[in-house]
Amino acid sequence: MTAALQIPDPEQPMDGGRDRSADAAHSASPAGAGHPAPPVDAGHPVHLVHTAAALRDVPRRAGARAVVMTMGALHEGHATLIRAARRRVGPGGQVVVTVFVNPLQFGAGEDLDRYPRTLDADVELAAAAGADAVFAPSVDEVYPGGEPQIRIAAGPMGTLLEGASRPGHFDGVLTVVAKLLHLTAPDLAFYGQKDAQQLAVITRMAADLNFPVEIVGVPTVREEDGLALSSRNRYLSAPERSTALALSAALFAARDRLAAEEALRVRAASVGHAAQHRSAALAALGEDRAAADAHAVAYAAAGPLHGPSVARAAARAVLEDAARLDPPLTLDYLALVDPSDFTEIPDAYQGEAILAVAAEVGSTRLIDNIRLVFGAGRPEAAAAHRGGATGDEATTTDAATSAAPVTPAAPSTTPQGPLGATR
Repeated sequence: MTAALQIPDPEQPMDGGRDRSADAAHSASPAGAGHPAPPVDAGHPVHLVHTAAALRDVPRRAGARAVVMTMGALHEGHATLIRAARRRVGPGGQVVVTVFVNPLQFGAGEDLDRYPRTLDADVELAAAAGADAVFAPSVDEVYPGGEPQIRIAAGPMGTLLEGASRPGHFDGVLTVVAKLLHLTAPDLAFYGQKDAQQLAVITRMAADLNFPVEIVGVPTVREEDGLALSSRNRYLSAPERSTALALSAALFAARDRLAAEEALRVRAASVGHAAQHRSAALAALGEDRAAADAHAVAYAAAGPLHGPSVARAAARAVLEDAARLDPPLTLDYLALVDPSDFTEIPDAYQGEAILAVAAEVGSTRLIDNIRLVFGAGRPEAAAAHRGGATGDEATTTDAATSAAPVTPAAPSTTPQGPLGATR
């Protein structure tokens, strides 16, 4: 298997045998409301195991095995991952959900002790979403003899953004992911795009270290008000939740402002230099609003690329307003980065980027991100990114993988970047 990142549509069934009425009922409900869709095969039991030996004793099916790694406190976002895995492997495959609160990825003063642990509810949700087994090991099972002396280093990407705010965090993430990949032996592993940097470093690790697994990213699930689903949302009081909505609002403001600029550039490309003459003529006629519009088009035609700076400014304005609320939002970072290495992009950048934000509201730290495409209206960018996501809900689907369930295949030697782009 390659370490390519495929982004399936969580609401598009990938096997012909699934009852599609369940998916229709789910898509009609708001995220987090109602009950998850039933599993593909509700007749077989869901195995709850706590040791690697017991997991090995779970009968393995002939099809592919998918794993969804979680720290428990499962919610509709996790259910979406499980359903995506279920559809991808089909009724002949197997879905394993891991529930393990990994101490290595919590820093000093973080919420390891108070992190919610709701195993009974987690098993129920996993079963309803289509899991075949839940692997909930103890700390001693994953780290026999105590913390490991040898860990996997996340490299330069692991020192940026989340890595800078939480030193050593991604080393802990990669170490446990590597161990769980060995223990569960999957063909595919599913992760949410809400943790974009985590998804990127895991994908890079799988490619660089030749793990025989395909890393699959699934789009962020949001509640009706836009807040990205997270196990930490339950810590928020009602006023804190209201303030926390600024994270998604900032991202959407950047997306909308960029879309407006790109639309203006498309108009400018079709009008060309005639826009400036039209602006002057309209101004002479007293048509001020029309003249201003024509002037904006002319400016877009002649002006430099500044999409990234516009997107940053739109997002930052929302976050600055939220810093004056009661309770206030305390910004950790707002970053517009290249998805291949998570370094900040320049103002002349064209292509796909990730706008990421992290902030604290009260004592709760939250993260969110959105994918943006710069230069989408220009022919060269459109050619380079044809089929790419241009909004938060947009996804790309591999036609070959959406046509039928996958079966295990030999690993590829082609290294790929965090978004599946060959390096």
